[in-house]
Amino acid sequence: MPIDGNRLWRRIETLAGITDPDQPWTRRSFSRRFLEGRAWLAAEFEAAGLATAIDAGGNLVGEWAGTDPALAPIVIGSHSDTVPAGGRFDGILGVVAALEVAQCLAERGERLRHTLKVCDFLAEEPSEFGLSCIGSRAYAGKLTPDMLALKRADGLSLRDAITSVGGRPDELGRSPVPRTAAYVELHIEQGRILETAGCDIGVVTDIVGIRRERITVTGRADHSGTTPMAYRADALVGAAGIIQAVHARALALQTPAQPLVATIGHMVVVPNAANAVPGEVTLSLEVRSADEAAIIRFGEELLDATRPAIAALGLTARSELISHVVPTACARPIQDAVTEAARLAGYSSRPIASGAGHDGVFVAATGPIGMIFIPCRDGRSHTPEEWTEPAQAEAGTRVLAETVRLLDQRLAAPGTI
Repeated sequence: MPIDGNRLWRRIETLAGITDPDQPWTRRSFSRRFLEGRAWLAAEFEAAGLATAIDAGGNLVGEWAGTDPALAPIVIGSHSDTVPAGGRFDGILGVVAALEVAQCLAERGERLRHTLKVCDFLAEEPSEFGLSCIGSRAYAGKLTPDMLALKRADGLSLRDAITSVGGRPDELGRSPVPRTAAYVELHIEQGRILETAGCDIGVVTDIVGIRRERITVTGRADHSGTTPMAYRADALVGAAGIIQAVHARALALQTPAQPLVATIGHMVVVPNAANAVPGEVTLSLEVRSADEAAIIRFGEELLDATRPAIAALGLTARSELISHVVPTACARPIQDAVTEAARLAGYSSRPIASGAGHDGVFVAATGPIGMIFIPCRDGRSHTPEEWTEPAQAEAGTRVLAETVRLLDQRLAAPGTI
């Protein structure tokens, strides 16, 4: 399929350029910039010849009708929101590449057997409502009433926020979960494996599970000048030991076949004053791996291992679950199609696991999923320095196009491979 690499790159730059000027590249979900980007995308979808609409969950969807309406659709796309100062390619590439594939079909007047859906899923990145993958959860029937009732700091509910972008949250749950013949997403790797190996295309094998826990270390707040060292119950000292243990334990559990990462990325110290002994510290622990049992064990074993040292400091520590997303395997037939598509397009490829979460985790409830990775410079992502070359973006889009064609030929029955 003839891909227009120049058009692809222009669109990436245009959408990325819709950003908060004082904090590039930022387009937070539900913000004015996000709505501006959505309006531009919708116009591009329509100009490409796609039937365009906002679905009940607030996802922007463009359709290129297939010749067999009995077949479940092939879905391609990603998301257009970003983390703060998050970069020009995460999510954007997948949406714009999917649009390019659909537009090339439309320009050629070529109809697949399956309807091709291009999706810009709403709020894939963690939102101000404390929830990520909002649109893909809605698409898969997994956005619950409790989630819709979540409120951000200004009191706006998620239900009302979805309505503000054109969604219809009251309709969610009224219809059966749709079936998807296949979901394929193109994305930058967000790591260094492909770049280090000099490989063009990553064939994603699975998307890691992500478990987040809140660890609270409790001691006693005291005056820092009048409390002797031997009489202190300094919660921050205990927290520091836990942080070190997280790092050491994650390093020790690494295997080439099954990587595991663990991070303390957020901390709250109380009372957080220069002249006060910390009385309580709350830590956020995030563990990621494709081995679900390993991420569950990590937090349990961490507290067991550190409890003696915590007790010796006169402290206590407890943990509570924040969220748990199970690992998601990419369908083997889709992996095979991506591998074959790369070969046909003249690109090298290799299997690779995704250490980041993606909308496909939830779309998997509707049918088989797969992902295509391309390299990004130095593995940088979620930063202003995030970068991939125009030729790499075009290569990934060509492989996406060929994968769609192969899947359209190989899908044997509605909603199955």
